[in-house]
Amino acid sequence: MARQKGIMKLEGTIGDVSFYKTSDGYLAREKGGVDADRIKNDPAFQRTRENGSEFGKAGRAGRVLRTAFRLLLQNAADKKVTSRLTKEMIRVIQSDAVNERGKRTVTAGIQGLLSGFDFNINSKLSATLFTPYVPAIDRVAGTLNVSIPEFVPGNTIVGPQGATHVKIVSAGAAINYEDETFEVTVTKSNDLALGSQLEEAIELSNAVAANNQQSLYLVLGLEFVQSVNGEMYPLKNGSFNPLTLVAVDQPAAVEEN
Repeated sequence: MARQKGIMKLEGTIGDVSFYKTSDGYLAREKGGVDADRIKNDPAFQRTRENGSEFGKAGRAGRVLRTAFRLLLQNAADKKVTSRLTKEMIRVIQSDAVNERGKRTVTAGIQGLLSGFDFNINSKLSATLFTPYVPAIDRVAGTLNVSIPEFVPGNTIVGPQGATHVKIVSAGAAINYEDETFEVTVTKSNDLALGSQLEEAIELSNAVAANNQQSLYLVLGLEFVQSVNGEMYPLKNGSFNPLTLVAVDQPAAVEEN
């Protein structure tokens, strides 16, 4: 893969070279590769098939997780979140100590490896929110909560230029990667002025089915807004909003594998 330079940028194919545009700019690469039928059947490509199978599972699992939190991700996600999350899902699959290579799954892997994942790499929660918070997942009760003690927003939240207020947001989800299904609840605080006032403690409570046997995920984030004549407006389509996976809980049977 080569990067195109110069005034004229090409898209298409010339001879054996393909020219195309990506988020990283205009690139070029030589056509070629191994015949697809050979990859599918030749014993020499067994590892390639295994890697391809697990990569596909990682991509599908990442899509399920992103879809579960889609309501918040609309306001807090970077352009490469799909590829970044797929990479982390591959780590989870590779941690599966039960199934053989090529048949490993996210469900049997250590999903806790995803804890701390930032959906918006350009605005991390750890660099934006400086007040303590306590995530808690109660599988029996079906609750996924975040508790924040009283705090002063102007001292503990770093907002972008132009932001006058912020919402603290959370969501809890029960996810079945095998069936590609999920149950999710979203909770948001009121608009909080980014000032010197002392805010009362906040409890963001999300509920799923009690005695849940699925993988449980809890995210926490911020949504910055600007007040203009009494109306609240989001800033730059959420490009400054952090959203982070703060807790993961797998069914006990999976953890024992």
